[in-house]
Amino acid sequence: MTRLILTTDGSGAGGLKGARRAEIVIPFEPRFVWGPLPSEAELVMLLARHEAADHWLWNVYRKYFGKIDRNEIGLIDFCERCERIELWIDPVPSAQLTLIWLLGYLRRHEKIASRLTLVQAETSIGGKSPKQLAKCKPAAVDVANDHFEIAGLAWQAYRAPTPQAWFDLSNRDLSILPQLRACVVALLEELPQRATGLGATEMRMLELIGEGDAVPLDVFPGHLKRNERRVFEYWEVGSLLDRLARCPAPAVSGLDEGPFTLEMHKDRHRHERYRQSRLSLTALGKAVLARADDFSLHNPIDRWWGGTKLTDDHLWRWDPANRALIAPRAEL
Repeated sequence: MTRLILTTDGSGAGGLKGARRAEIVIPFEPRFVWGPLPSEAELVMLLARHEAADHWLWNVYRKYFGKIDRNEIGLIDFCERCERIELWIDPVPSAQLTLIWLLGYLRRHEKIASRLTLVQAETSIGGKSPKQLAKCKPAAVDVANDHFEIAGLAWQAYRAPTPQAWFDLSNRDLSILPQLRACVVALLEELPQRATGLGATEMRMLELIGEGDAVPLDVFPGHLKRNERRVFEYWEVGSLLDRLARCPAPAVSGLDEGPFTLEMHKDRHRHERYRQSRLSLTALGKAVLARADDFSLHNPIDRWWGGTKLTDDHLWRWDPANRALIAPRAEL
């Protein structure tokens, strides 16, 4: 019996392979927490059949199933040749979004849907060694119609042009997908806050800088790092720091290099200057941290949150004290 694991982290996939939990392990790592969401057509094309030899499944398919027929290289073709398909999903918001998207896609294919089981990890799969993963006995459940229903509802809510439907999920029973409720809350917290105009990750970055003697990597999340927020990853947090420091009215000063791009990282001298920057809060940064001023009143807002385009004229906010969603005045 050929067993396939689809997981949501590259390092986790390596650990699962090393643990020999399945014959085939494939990581899915789309980033739905940053930038505009791909269209449904683009997402279908990502997993659809292709003739091209550079298709993401080509080498894996050929390794396990031999000759590839014309146009036979989509995810469904792959899954149909596996008797058991396990979804090993991390608890972080990005992984939860991948889960609800993937369930929605696989639901359309009855033969595949009936073979799915779900392993919902409580901690990072990539944080465990192959030996630990080989010994663990995860609670695997067969994916049923209730899983598909909640996943489909949540995915459409996240894709909506306002956060209202996503907020409404907090009033539903989401226990069938046990990490989804935490994901709903974590993403709502990344909306601009009512008093400050910044999301929770940005506010945590200001807190860490405000403590003094900070360099850029002090504000990045990671294993045993003091920024405990796990919505955004390395490149995204670097962009957030740019937004705080490289804007008309900065909240952070002292960032000596940038912008935070691949080109900057490739230049050893520029990257080292960046790493050694001594960060501090500006007067505005101190006022925002004290909830006495609003970053968005001094700087333009133009970013995506799921399917919602946040701009100065369309600025949905989150009230963390009352756990309430606040619509722009134009929406009231």
